[in-house]
Amino acid sequence: MRLVGRTLYWIVRNATSVVSRIYFRASYEGLENVPATGAFVLAPVHRSNLDFALMSVLTTRRMRYMGKESLWKYPWFGRIIAAMGAYPVSRGTADREALRRTIEVLGEGDGLVLFPEGTRRSGPVVEELFEGAAFVASRAGVPIVPVGIGGTERAMPKGARVPRPAKVRVIVGPPLLPPPLPDGRRHPSRKAIHELTHALQRELQRLLDQAEGSNPSELPGNRVNQRPPPHVS
Repeated sequence: MRLVGRTLYWIVRNATSVVSRIYFRASYEGLENVPATGAFVLAPVHRSNLDFALMSVLTTRRMRYMGKESLWKYPWFGRIIAAMGAYPVSRGTADREALRRTIEVLGEGDGLVLFPEGTRRSGPVVEELFEGAAFVASRAGVPIVPVGIGGTERAMPKGARVPRPAKVRVIVGPPLLPPPLPDGRRHPSRKAIHELTHALQRELQRLLDQAEGSNPSELPGNRVNQRPPPHVS
């Protein structure tokens, strides 16, 4: 099953690379910022269902993904996406099993895609982020790699069934390193998670502006929502 999954992953990954460059005239920048070895959290902005597939093109390493539990509604489809590296998470709940599995995935040295906005958003502003990406990166002691994606919302906005051939630009930023855990602590502090989440928000806004070809100075507050992200409980 593992061999079948990896074969399927590479077929889809290579097909995505070809289609994105031809159909969307996609460009990929900053690929040197994706770690060649070791675990990491890839944290993209999220404006379209296309974003999932595009993340596999950023590295020749096999990526892992969280998927909403409803995707496993049909067993045949669940087996396919599981073979490609996805695992289920319950939205809106404290899913301890998903958290345990996420830490386990990072412990195995894999790269993990987490969308810190939680779900698809719309527009040019990166608003409040969920703190899960900062928490798991800090807990596992791995870097967060921010990714700005421009054009996918125009290519396939919410409600669209077929993508349009809009120009797509993907920019990978430098990794953000979580602070080391204090001696004797197994969990990062709330303050450390909050600060890392806010740093990630600022960097994602910068990368989204760049990917969309926008001038951040045109909007007040540097286009970043000024409300701080909520603390984790």
